Amino acid sequence: MYRNNLAALAALLMLAGGTAVANEAHVALFKNVTGEVTVLRPAGNVAATPGMTLQVADRLVSGPGASAGIMFKDGTAVTLGPASELELRDYAFEPKDARYDFDVYLARGKAIYTSGKIGKLAPEAVKVGTPTATVGVRGTRFIVEAQ
Repeated sequence: MYRNNLAALAALLMLAGGTAVANEAHVALFKNVTGEVTVLRPAGNVAATPGMTLQVADRLVSGPGASAGIMFKDGTAVTLGPASELELRDYAFEPKDARYDFDVYLARGKAIYTSGKIGKLAPEAVKVGTPTATVGVRGTRFIVEAQ
């Protein structure tokens, strides 16, 4: 019986550890979603919903008339406009290790960016790319459009 309890405890600890790791992998979440917004992932496409978490390498695609508000862990806000596609290329917010990175790519459409803590603490770590340019952010708010 003692051995069974240890096995059960070990299983619970592994499960809890696995859950914690999975939760740490998210970098942002949808605050709001209007219309059809899809998250493209290697494991399959998922319809976006408020509260849904996002991970590095997620591609967000909004349909005509759709939009989504996204909040990153450091407080950076991105609003994705209609008929847009945004890829989350890299993200790191680890103040204890002074490790910061924010790299998104707007393949098409429009987005509004508002700086969070990364833009204030390490503005050189923020990159917003488009097919024709890469914007270096120095703590600001702007609208970007990609054709």
